[in-house]
Amino acid sequence: MDILEKCMISLEEVKKNKPLVHNITNYVTVNDCANIILAIGGSPIMADEIQEVEEMVSIASSLVINMGTLNERTVSSMLKAGKKANELKKPVIFDPVGVGAGPYRNRIAEKLLQEIQFTVIRGNMSEIKSLSGLAVRTKGVDSIADESGGVEAAMGFAARVNCVAAVTGKTDIITDGKKVCLIDNGHPILTGVTGTGCMTTALVGTYCGAVNDYLVAASAGVMTMGLAGELAQKTLSKEEGIGTFRIRLFDAIYNLTTETIRKEGKIRVE
Repeated sequence: MDILEKCMISLEEVKKNKPLVHNITNYVTVNDCANIILAIGGSPIMADEIQEVEEMVSIASSLVINMGTLNERTVSSMLKAGKKANELKKPVIFDPVGVGAGPYRNRIAEKLLQEIQFTVIRGNMSEIKSLSGLAVRTKGVDSIADESGGVEAAMGFAARVNCVAAVTGKTDIITDGKKVCLIDNGHPILTGVTGTGCMTTALVGTYCGAVNDYLVAASAGVMTMGLAGELAQKTLSKEEGIGTFRIRLFDAIYNLTTETIRKEGKIRVE
């Protein structure tokens, strides 16, 4: 069975199992992340109160931690939830939004890495290189243009941290440090809508809640967003822009089928 077929089966597993995904995420994209989980077939919990995060993790299929809008309160909740998920052997997905942009954000990312065993870490190349301790210039939360040595950096990071690294860019790189999946789905318009990275991480978390092969789950989540971006963009008229695109992106994910993945999925293993 090749990787494309495994991604198709992963979509079927999400639809069948309807995984409950606990998100501690940022307030810029929280609504979109919840809706994208619903669109693909999962069920979201967006609880970040420290008094209840352990209870939520206990009933959830997976945990997504996103550090886009950091504050001390939610960091404490992230740590408590992450440790509980590790204790229960549930997958934990991390989106290190903007790591490398400043010392506080770097300290929090380092603390999270030290105290939580992450299953998948999804970021752009600058974020993954920053986490890897490589020299990189981060401008805002957008990825830098230089993606040199991307596969090697991702593989080294995944092996060192013992996780699946999902690096999104022009060509997405998904690796567990041994195998590498490369995905060529996507469209530049995705970068014009805030939160598409966060939504991608939420999709990865949803697949991880339904599929035990986390390299496949991460690949399926990343490919789902890229493929949906392509499909949504194709429906736009000349007068329509990112507002219409955003709505149609949700529609494309909601209507995604295994047959569409078979016909349009662009993924290979190297």
